[in-house]
Amino acid sequence: MSANQGMDALDLVTRGLVSDLQTPKAARFWGDLIACACIGWGFLGLAVAAAPFSGVMVTASVAAGLFLYRGLCFTHELAHLKRKAIPGFETAWNMLFGVPLLLPSFTYLGVHQSHHSLSTYGTLADPEYLPFARSRRLMLMFGLESTLLLPLLIVVRFLVLAPLGLVVPRFHRWLETHASSFAMNPAYRREVAPEMVAKMKRWEGAMLGAWATACVLTWWRLLPSRLFIVWFAVFVFISFLNTVRVLAAHEYETDGTPRTRQGQLADSIDTPGGPWTELWAPVGLRYHALHHYFPGIPYHNLRFAYQRLIRALPGDSPYRQSTSPSLRHSLTALYVKAKRAGAMIAGSAFRSPGA
Repeated sequence: MSANQGMDALDLVTRGLVSDLQTPKAARFWGDLIACACIGWGFLGLAVAAAPFSGVMVTASVAAGLFLYRGLCFTHELAHLKRKAIPGFETAWNMLFGVPLLLPSFTYLGVHQSHHSLSTYGTLADPEYLPFARSRRLMLMFGLESTLLLPLLIVVRFLVLAPLGLVVPRFHRWLETHASSFAMNPAYRREVAPEMVAKMKRWEGAMLGAWATACVLTWWRLLPSRLFIVWFAVFVFISFLNTVRVLAAHEYETDGTPRTRQGQLADSIDTPGGPWTELWAPVGLRYHALHHYFPGIPYHNLRFAYQRLIRALPGDSPYRQSTSPSLRHSLTALYVKAKRAGAMIAGSAFRSPGA
C-alpha cells in the first residue's frame, strides 16, 4: 500500500470514529485547572518556606514546577476551544497562571493557529517549527536558549518593556509584532488585530499591578524576598520541561513548504507512554500527532480517540508510524538525524571543487 493510499484509508476508517469525542467537558476543565493551581502554588509556598537547598525545598520546587507546567499547558486548549465554549475559563486561567507566570493567553491565542494551518505549517510563517532534523547545532542551541535564556527574556518583556510600551504607542506596536508571541521561530512576525491589542494592554496592566503588589509586600516584609528566587528557579524548570516536550513533538523533517493534514500527521509524534509521560507532556500533549489530525478533540478525550484508532486501523496504517515508544527514543532519533544531516553537508563541502 502506498503512502497516499494509506492516508486515504485512514480518512475512510476514521470518518465518524471520533465524532462523539469533540465536545469539551467544562467540569473536567475547571476541576483540572483549579487542582493544578492549588497544588502547584501550594508546593511553591512550601518551597519558599523550607530551609534553603534542603530536600524539602528541592522536592517541593520540582512538584510545583510539574503542576504549574500542567496548568500552563491549558493555554494550548484555550487556543483550540471555540469562543464561549467554557465561559470565564480564559480569564480564570490568566489569573491563576498567565499573570503570575508572565505568560498571558494572548501570547498563544492567535499564534498557535498558524502551527496548524495547511498554508503555514513547517514554513517560515510557522511560529512553532524549526528544521531541527537538519541541524544538530540548531537543536542544541534551541535547548540551551529556551531553558536558560527564555525565562529571563520573558521577565524583561513583561516587567521592564511593558511599562514603556504602555506609554509609548510606537514602541508597543513593535512589541506586538516582535515580542508578544510564545514562538520558537525567530523569523515569525505576528499580525495583531485591534481587539487583540486591547487584550494585550489589559493583561499587561494586570501583570504589572500584580507584580508591583508583590514587590511592595516584599518591601514591607510581608513576603520573603526569596520568593522571587524560588519562582525563577521553578520557571526555569518549567521552561526545560517545555523544551524537551517541543523537541519530541515532531520529526522536524519538512523542507519549508506547506503540508497537508496528512503530511502534518506524518511529521508529528504520539508518545502514549505511562504516568511519566503525563509529567512532561500533560493535558493531552502526548498525543501530538493525533492532535494535528483532529485538532478539535479536547485533551481529556485524546486517549480514548487514540485507543479507538489503534483498535480500528490495520497494522500497516500510516498512523501507527507516528507512535514513539518513549521520550528518549524520540530525542535520540532527532539527534541522530540532525547529526547525519550535518555529516552529509560537511561531506558535500569537502568533496566540492571549490572547497
